Amino acid sequence: MTINRQISWGKVMEVNIKEARGKFSSLIHQVEEGVEVILTRRRIEVARLVPSAGKTKRLPSLKKFRAAIKLSGRPLSETVIEGRQEERY
Repeated sequence: MTINRQISWGKVMEVNIKEARGKFSSLIHQVEEGVEVILTRRRIEVARLVPSAGKTKRLPSLKKFRAAIKLSGRPLSETVIEGRQEERY
């Protein structure tokens, strides 16, 4: 069970260990964004994931770059199908 709460110095999220195993990479991403994650077992705090004290610079998202790529020509699937048909005959 995930519990989110806002504290005066930042955002904190409580996650039980079983749930954290399934979404660990997502939790790490949130920590990189400045969220403190508290790991609990039976509602008792056992660990904290906190952002590193050093400044880290994240790379920009590639979504815009990928969207800007224009593909030209025939789809590769058509080329493969055509090649297979030519080999048969």
